[in-house]
Amino acid sequence: MNLDFLHVGLPISDLIVGASLYFPPMFKAFLLGSVVWAGIHRVLRNWMYSGEVWHPTLMDLSLFVLSVFSALLLIIRFS
Repeated sequence: MNLDFLHVGLPISDLIVGASLYFPPMFKAFLLGSVVWAGIHRVLRNWMYSGEVWHPTLMDLSLFVLSVFSALLLIIRFS
């Protein structure tokens, strides 16, 4: 097994060790959107699965997409 990528002095060694991690804005939006979606899902869960909504899984997915999109807009607005 050749472990040449672990040698010191390579330009990518900082990224392997973790000295500089980059989190893209979409990743941050996904995390923030997941937290927002979890709160909305908790409030609306009983209503969605009571039978009043035709396709609760599809509505849940659309709420998640809207939450991530809203989080991305917030990150763009306040950055």
